[in-house]
Amino acid sequence: MGLNESVVAGVDVSKENLDVCILPLGITKRFSNDESGCTELAEALLAAAPTRVIFESTGGLEMLAVGMLSAASLPVVIVNPRQIRDFAKACGLLAKTDKLDAKVIALFGQKIEPEIRPLKDEAAHELSALISRRRQLVDMQAAEKNRLSAAPKSVRAGIVRHIEWLEQQICSFDDDISKFIQSSELWKAKEQILTSIKGVGPVTAATLLAALPELGTVSRHKISALAGLCPYNRDSGKHKGKRAIWGGRAAVRTVLYMATLAAIRFNPIIKAFYDRLRTAGKVHKVAITAAMRKLLVILNAMVRDNRYWNGSITSA
Repeated sequence: MGLNESVVAGVDVSKENLDVCILPLGITKRFSNDESGCTELAEALLAAAPTRVIFESTGGLEMLAVGMLSAASLPVVIVNPRQIRDFAKACGLLAKTDKLDAKVIALFGQKIEPEIRPLKDEAAHELSALISRRRQLVDMQAAEKNRLSAAPKSVRAGIVRHIEWLEQQICSFDDDISKFIQSSELWKAKEQILTSIKGVGPVTAATLLAALPELGTVSRHKISALAGLCPYNRDSGKHKGKRAIWGGRAAVRTVLYMATLAAIRFNPIIKAFYDRLRTAGKVHKVAITAAMRKLLVILNAMVRDNRYWNGSITSA
């Protein structure tokens, strides 16, 4: 190992196992994806003293290990799996096994050195789970309403009953989310700050609290990048491509889009900003994305400064 070569661990997660590769030490080992296996993994990593422990986001399978390693003060980083796939393709690493995947993840951490950010606490994960389930119910309800319009008479009554049941479930989750936030004085205060601006309702505030814990702690550029609202150039040689957003947290963008549609109607600053872009010839999609970014930057400043909307915060 070179003098300046950092130790990085990559962990490939499946339902049953955790495959770890520690570079440049060349250590590979498999642990069970349960409490005892995570304890053994933490002990092995503490002995290796890595500068980063890289996980792919797998939709929840990684959370037990991430939680236990974080509790052991290990520098855990969760990375978007698309970044790992793109890195592997760029390196020509096309073969795929759990052991090789762990090595690719470790190589990614070693070469790219992704930023170590504070992870959500247990309460934030619980709130995120409630919001995710509510979103699933809303999607199911929308699908059933679409089916209803073309459904034959013999099945319409059943679809109507299911839509009504889904509506009851959504209302129940709204109550649970509200109670969850009200149980924390810190979250309650942040929710009151966020909802003080027209366009941001309880669901948007709850989603931001759960899915964007960095809100109020990072710069305007960083918070926009985390949400996937930073436009990136697509230039090559003499070709000047259109700038476009990509990556980031889809759940955050979804609620911000709806909040911005409301803000364009009721918030004079966001409305004037959107109208100015449209007058300048920007298409709706570009103007609404810019307005989403502006709204997020304002919210970031409000939370950072612990101040309510007063109609005059335009930038941060």
